[in-house]
Amino acid sequence: MEYKSPHVRMRDVSRIYDALEIGIIITTGSGIIVWGNRYYSQLAQFDIRDYFGHDVREISQREDVLLPTASYIIDIVLQTRQPQTEIVQYRTEDYVLTTATPIFDKNDEIDYIIYSVTNYSELMRLREKVSESGMKVLALENHLRNLQVDAETGREIVIASKEMYNIYGKALRLAATSVSVMLTGESGTGKDVLAKFIHQSSSRKEKNFIHVNMAAIPKPLFESELFGYTPGSFTGAARQGKEGLIQLANGGTLFLDEIGELPLDIQAKLLQVIQDKEIRAIGAVTPTPVDFRIICATNRDLRQMVNDHTFRLDLYHRLNAVELTLPPLRKRRDDILPLTTFFLNQFNQQNHTDKYLTANVLKLFENYSWPGNVRELQHVIESLVVLCPTPAITLDQLPVELQDLSPRFLLASASHADGMSLKQAVAQMEMEMIKNALKISPSAAAAAKRLGLDSSTLSKKRKRYGL
Repeated sequence: MEYKSPHVRMRDVSRIYDALEIGIIITTGSGIIVWGNRYYSQLAQFDIRDYFGHDVREISQREDVLLPTASYIIDIVLQTRQPQTEIVQYRTEDYVLTTATPIFDKNDEIDYIIYSVTNYSELMRLREKVSESGMKVLALENHLRNLQVDAETGREIVIASKEMYNIYGKALRLAATSVSVMLTGESGTGKDVLAKFIHQSSSRKEKNFIHVNMAAIPKPLFESELFGYTPGSFTGAARQGKEGLIQLANGGTLFLDEIGELPLDIQAKLLQVIQDKEIRAIGAVTPTPVDFRIICATNRDLRQMVNDHTFRLDLYHRLNAVELTLPPLRKRRDDILPLTTFFLNQFNQQNHTDKYLTANVLKLFENYSWPGNVRELQHVIESLVVLCPTPAITLDQLPVELQDLSPRFLLASASHADGMSLKQAVAQMEMEMIKNALKISPSAAAAAKRLGLDSSTLSKKRKRYGL
């Protein structure tokens, strides 16, 4: 008996797709949405039908979808002509697994792209019950967070350690809020860089970022600098008056660096501005409304200052809604070599030089305590690039404080080689020099040039040492 294949109507196909517990979006080859199913709307918590006829990229732009990279998945599909999968986060805080698959026409052109979206957070919710799954999910969260931090920080911020990825991941989440943030840590750890990152990652990024260094303002000028003044309000006032730094931050971010230097009488006035969201300049009759996000930084113990009655408790709690502490460089040594490479390339470019650090110098950098933290590292490298007369920067050219460490460092290196033959010790040093040259150079050819080798010789040595 012959059976005829049943005919399925398109509206029935649509109903079937709507019943699936997997999100479906269909776009044209250029990314215009032509259809989406009901489950996708439930998962994303917005109606996909509102986007019919719109570019699929608009979903990420308008619905606060957190992407792992700066590129849209559709653009990667159009470039590679291959299916692509990524994990994204919707404003529901659920992680979803999204796969975009190209459909080709008879001319081998992309005719449609089908998105299939599943809720990956269901697996994540099992992590408390199944430790192995929990570990995998934690790794996924960390990986996604690190990808997002990399995408947001760009080339001007260099981080490699877990500690700093964790801090910048928190800062990225804080950037989406208006909560006040207190940045603490030793001098030179990069509190100003983190403050600017929070501003540039926030919705206020198009407005002013006003950096006020409290330590640089003479005490008699605090009030006029911060709050401004009207024409003729006091002897010596500018004829046209002056807008205060707080008012300049209106709509943007006010970064109060070294907040512990703020005198008690000015603390009271700043607290009033924060509470009332308005500012009264010196000599002004009526206040002016202000709206700004406040970030503070200090290397002092503000809690102790509160106990000593040199910092107001109420202001402390207003400013310290969330505290982020940047660790010193000696406690995040994974950042030392990437930062070294970044500063070396930066100052070489600025000074039109091609200086490089020898293997011993790099090893010493990794073992030095850096009491001045990132700022000290930056200044040391800048002075070496400017003052060193030869392309190779060696131990004897380091600043005095690092040269004091050199004899102990060399002794430790020699003891490490104890028990080796001369040939083995030389081979060990050669391998270390090649590894470091490859690490700090943009290419193998550049590394060969730094080592004084031709490319073929370096290639042979890398094979010998398995590098």
